[in-house]
Amino acid sequence: MMDHHEQVRQQLINSVSELSDEQLNTRMAEGSWTIAQVLEHLYLIETSIAAMIAHTVKHGESQPVEEKPIHLTVDRSKKVEAPDFARPSDRFFSWHELKEKLRQSRQRLRQIVEQTPLHDLKMKSFPHPIFGPLNLNQWVEFVGWHEQRHLAQIEEIKAQLP
Repeated sequence: MMDHHEQVRQQLINSVSELSDEQLNTRMAEGSWTIAQVLEHLYLIETSIAAMIAHTVKHGESQPVEEKPIHLTVDRSKKVEAPDFARPSDRFFSWHELKEKLRQSRQRLRQIVEQTPLHDLKMKSFPHPIFGPLNLNQWVEFVGWHEQRHLAQIEEIKAQLP
C-alpha cells in the first residue's frame, strides 16, 4: 500500500533537493504558494491524516463505505481550497527543515499503518471534504495521490523560477 507513496515522495525529494532555500521560498505571483509552502502543506496534511487515522482506529466504529475514485485527486483542473489547518505559513523554511518535517510525517503515517489491523483500515472511515466518507485504507492511499497532485504544482513553480 505504501509503495505509491514512497515513489511519489522520492520524486518529490528529487524534484526539490537541488533548489536553494531562496528558490524554495520564492513567490512567483501574488496569492500563489512558494515551493516551501507547498511542502509545508504536504506535511500538515499528512500529519493531520495520520492523527485522524489513529483517532478513528481507537475511537471509531466499523462503518464500511464504498471505495471512491481518489485517484482523481491528481486532476489539477479542479481547484480545491486548502482547509484552514492545512494552510501553510509565510515563514522562510530551509530545505533541511522541510525535509525533516516530511520525514517525520511519513514516519508517523507508516507507524500507524503498520500497527493497525487491515480489518480496521478497511472497515473504519471518516469523511473527506470532496469524496465523502473514505475508509482508512483509502485515506492512506489519498496521501500519495495528494502529494502527486502537488508535485505537479511544484514542477510548474520550478519552471517559472529565474
